[in-house]
Amino acid sequence: MDRAQKAEAVESLKGVFAGAGVVVVGHYSGLTVADMTVLRTRLRAAGAGLKVVKNRLVQRAIDGTPKSAAASLFTGPTAIAYSTDPIAAAKVAVAYSKEKEQFVVLGGLFGDQLLNKEGVQALATLPSLDELRGKIIGLVQAPATKIAGVLAAPGGQLARVLNAYATKDAA
Repeated sequence: MDRAQKAEAVESLKGVFAGAGVVVVGHYSGLTVADMTVLRTRLRAAGAGLKVVKNRLVQRAIDGTPKSAAASLFTGPTAIAYSTDPIAAAKVAVAYSKEKEQFVVLGGLFGDQLLNKEGVQALATLPSLDELRGKIIGLVQAPATKIAGVLAAPGGQLARVLNAYATKDAA
């Protein structure tokens, strides 16, 4: 890489770190190209991305920012999974690390907060934004459904009583 390419890569990484809700840092040593492609595909399907990064360039990109505490995570063959949704990248990365032991989650950044491996795993167990929205809608709709059931119950009971008298008279 020449100096111009390095400057461009640093600017690209600054954009990734600035726009990401979560950044998961992991070692990919021992993964084949096919394995990395599977991981990239899963992350892309979840609305996230994966970059294999040069540690020195990442350290230049985060130097002087609140994210500089994560500089210690960037040693060895490092890849970052990132997404604007604070849960998506963590979920996919943790699930993939359980599937492939060569991919090791080291930690991550949640906004400006440094997370260790356990923190990333805890983040991965949280429901996604869409799941939370679904639960809230379900909770909002539940009382209305119950009210409709309570209001319809007396009419249904009256109909059953009338039907019982009608069948009794017919018999």
